[in-house]
Amino acid sequence: MVYIFSAIFLYFFSGLLLYTLQRRILFNTSGHPGAPKEYKLLKTKEIYITTEDGINLLSWYHLGNSNLPLLIYFQGNSYHIGDRANRIKKYIDVNWNVIILSWRGFGGNKGNPTEKNLYKDGEAVLKWVRENTKFSKNQIIIYGESLGSGVAVELGIRYSFLSIVLEAPFASVSEIAMKRYRIFPTKYLVKDRFDNLSKIDKLKSPLLIISGKKDEIVPHEHSIRLLNKAKVKKQSVFIDEAIHNNLYDFNIEKDVIAFNLKLWK
Repeated sequence: MVYIFSAIFLYFFSGLLLYTLQRRILFNTSGHPGAPKEYKLLKTKEIYITTEDGINLLSWYHLGNSNLPLLIYFQGNSYHIGDRANRIKKYIDVNWNVIILSWRGFGGNKGNPTEKNLYKDGEAVLKWVRENTKFSKNQIIIYGESLGSGVAVELGIRYSFLSIVLEAPFASVSEIAMKRYRIFPTKYLVKDRFDNLSKIDKLKSPLLIISGKKDEIVPHEHSIRLLNKAKVKKQSVFIDEAIHNNLYDFNIEKDVIAFNLKLWK
């Protein structure tokens, strides 16, 4: 009997701990990235984007050829924007315009990341572009990497852009949690759902989904389901040997560039 009560106590204690710490797990924040020049981004500037609730988000902006698109990069989890410098450099090297956003709580930024707060961060970038550049929404590519796909999809149902690009996207955070923590009723406990699957058929812009078939974090079938449900003009790049974080080893920037240049008229 003692063992039964101990097991029950451990189950509920572990569940409570998981519930309490879920945002630390989902939003695995990072330290300050340093300056762009440390990553050989010599013409890329540090900017601060102010959200509606007064958080200043350190981000980077590169102005290339104003006759080419502006790519707004929403990063994934567990990184600061410097860890993604090698990725945005591939677009900068072909003279594209790029903003890479550092979420609140990430990269030394103040604030607490939540689903609603990251949507505010995404809206703040669009406001900054409207007030500080000449780019219109139909000249903007919204690029969402993993966690960033949730914000990309949310903005994609609110506005029309040149395109939405999703790299290693999930159907929802709830589904990821349900698979990872099977013994708990996670479906009812997740605070930040980022339910991409329920929204994807409401996108207003052409869609490109990129995924590795051996993704060990977000199962590849999430991308397949999202692609199948989307109703806009769409294309996929599914790479047989790729996992979650090595898609750029397969030169996916070429696919992103080609897809968008076909739309750029």
